Amino acid sequence: MLDNLIFCLNATVPIFLLMVLGYLFKVLKIFNESLTKGINAFVFKIALPILVYKELATSEVEALWDGGFIIFCFVATMASILIGWAVSFIFKDKLVRTEFIQGTYRSSAALLGVGIATNLYGSAGMTPLMIIGAVPLYNVAAVILLTTGTNEGKITPALMKKTFIGVLTNPIIIGITLGLLRSLIPASIILPKTLNYVSDLATPLGLMALGASFKFDEAIKKVAPTLLATFFKLIVFCGLWIPVAIGLGYTHDRLVAILIMTGSPTTVSSFVMAKSMGYDGTVSAGTVMLTTILSAFTLTLWLYILRTLGLI
Repeated sequence: MLDNLIFCLNATVPIFLLMVLGYLFKVLKIFNESLTKGINAFVFKIALPILVYKELATSEVEALWDGGFIIFCFVATMASILIGWAVSFIFKDKLVRTEFIQGTYRSSAALLGVGIATNLYGSAGMTPLMIIGAVPLYNVAAVILLTTGTNEGKITPALMKKTFIGVLTNPIIIGITLGLLRSLIPASIILPKTLNYVSDLATPLGLMALGASFKFDEAIKKVAPTLLATFFKLIVFCGLWIPVAIGLGYTHDRLVAILIMTGSPTTVSSFVMAKSMGYDGTVSAGTVMLTTILSAFTLTLWLYILRTLGLI
């Protein structure tokens, strides 16, 4: 049992220590807001796309591809959004309801998924396929929810076109697509060391930038929706979908990818998008902060349970 605990801690502790380092660097004024934004842009536009491209381009896609797994990730995400929507009606404020829904389902799938999977298995594993199934839906649903969540908000053809183009031009989705296509070419990959150098920056820089983005003064101002969203994000959806995934025969890197999809902290982009669309962002900020802090414990616990059961 101690070996199982050490195995799980080796997967999660380095992740969260990098976040702590990022916050410490901000306190010491090594990282400022401008630098943090630049690092985030580099990670999500360059380093992470190159990482998933490299992982897929150098893999046997025929062995890796699993359409059923992608469909499962899509269906589980859609069902989670609908559950969050139904539960949100316990709150009277329509704006709070919208931020609550987004906080319950929108995970840090790419950054945390790649980091934990790499710590466990030495590669991103099934994380890129999970991203295909879940992340486009994350983004489309967020735009629809945040638009209709305001009294004057309307879904227009122009908005849906912009959203669709945004999904297609998502750098991580592009990296996955190019990686899948490159894997079909029977030739050695070009400049592998350069790709390795850049992709190796994705996880450490991304996690430190995430830590440096924390603003504890914005943490929890609306307690009830923040706590409930955190409970659903870290506990409820894991407890719902992991048994279903196990019943379908998913284990090891597939099960870890599903755990990340359902139980990783709420992504910072949920707060950024809410603010940009006219919301005060207090529920989003609190949910991001609380899920990130508590997930250090909940993800370790989930991994420990799955490891003890011999499933990962």
